[in-house]
Amino acid sequence: MFKELIFRASLITLLAVMSLAACSKLAPSAPNENEILDGPIEGLTLAQMQIHLKGDLAFNDEVFTIDNGLGPIFVASSCGSCHAGDGKGHPFSTLTRFGQSDTNGNKFLNQGGPQLQHRAIPGYAPEQIPNGASFSKFLPPANTGLGYLELVSDADLIAMSDPNDLDRDGISGVPNWKTLPNYIPPFKDAIEKNTKYIHRFGKKAAAYNLLHQTVNAYNQDMGITSFYEPTDAYSGLAIAPEVSNTTLNDVVFYLQTLKAPIQRNENNENVIEGKNKFISIGCEKCHKQTLRTGYSPVESLSFKEFHPFTDLLLHDMGKQLDDGYTEGSALTSEWRTPPLWGLGLSPNSQGGQYFLLHDGRAHNIEESILMHGGEASVCIDAYKKLTPTERQTILNFLQSL
Repeated sequence: MFKELIFRASLITLLAVMSLAACSKLAPSAPNENEILDGPIEGLTLAQMQIHLKGDLAFNDEVFTIDNGLGPIFVASSCGSCHAGDGKGHPFSTLTRFGQSDTNGNKFLNQGGPQLQHRAIPGYAPEQIPNGASFSKFLPPANTGLGYLELVSDADLIAMSDPNDLDRDGISGVPNWKTLPNYIPPFKDAIEKNTKYIHRFGKKAAAYNLLHQTVNAYNQDMGITSFYEPTDAYSGLAIAPEVSNTTLNDVVFYLQTLKAPIQRNENNENVIEGKNKFISIGCEKCHKQTLRTGYSPVESLSFKEFHPFTDLLLHDMGKQLDDGYTEGSALTSEWRTPPLWGLGLSPNSQGGQYFLLHDGRAHNIEESILMHGGEASVCIDAYKKLTPTERQTILNFLQSL
C-alpha cells in the first residue's frame, strides 16, 4: 500500500511536470526588453512605481464615453488608441492642425483652431477646416523616453542652436520661443526671452513640458476639460473638470517615467559602420546622439546621459516638407528634429509597416531620408553619393535604434 501511494505521488508529480512543460511550449515567450517600447525606467521607488502604474491604467485602459465626458467633438476616445504600445501612431489616428500660416499667431482660434475635431457624439456635427485656413497632418509620436527629453536644460538647447549659421555648415537650428500657459511655472533653470520660453514637445516644438502636452491632449484630442484647461473645445465655455488633477498628474508621471528605447544589435559591425557613416555625412549635426538631463526629483532621471538622436530644435526642411502651417515662432518649413530612438520598432504600432515624417507620408526609412531638404540638403547630397552598400549600413543602423 505504501509503495502504491509513493507510485501514485510520483506519477502525479511527473504528469504535473509534463503539463507545465507542454504549456511552456504552447505559451508565447515574452519579448526582449529591446523589442518593446513600453515599460518603466529602472530604479523607481515603490511609491513612484505605484503612480506610474496608475498613470498606465489611465493612459492605456480608460476609454471615454458620453457618460464620462467624451466630446461632444473629439479625435479619439482614449490616449492609448493613438499610441498603441507607446509607439508611433497610424494614419488612421492622424491629427489635423490648422489656422496659423506665419509667426503672427493663429487667426482661427474662434473657429475651432488649432486642432480639428473630426468626430462627434450623436446629435453634434464634427468640425471642418474653415475656408482659407492653412493646415497640416500630424502623426502621433512615440511616447518613450519623454522624461529624459523634458529635462534637457535650456542652456544646452541654446548651445546647440546656431540661428545665424556662424559655422557656415548650412545648419542653424533654433528653439521655438512661446508664451507659457498660466498654469505652468517655468523650469528652475529656464531662460526667458521677451517673456517667452523654449518649448520642446510636438512636431513644431509647441508644447513646453509634459503637463502642457497632456492637458492639450485631453482637451483637444478627447474634448475632456480639466482644472488646467476648463474651456470646452466645442462651446468655448468654461465647464467643470471632466478629468481629475490626480489622474492627469498620474498620466504625466507615467509619460515622464517610461523607459528610453533600447538599441538592438549595437555591437554588430555593420550597424557600427552605419552609425559612423551617419555621423560622417553630417546627420548627427541635427540628430544629436547624446544629451544629458538636469536635476529631477526622480533620481532615475536626474543628471543622466542618454542617446535620443535629436537636438529638440527647429530646422528648415525645405519646400517639400512645407505644409504652409506652423505654431509659435516656427516658420512653416521648420520642424523639430524628431528623436530617432525606437525608429526600428515603429512598425509594431503602425500595422507592420512604416509611416514616417510628420504626417506619415514616407513608407520606409530611406524614403524619409530623401524627402529631407533645406538645412539637410548637404547631408542628403552626401548620402546620395554613397554606394548602395554604404547606404544600407546606415539603414541597418537606423533600424537598430
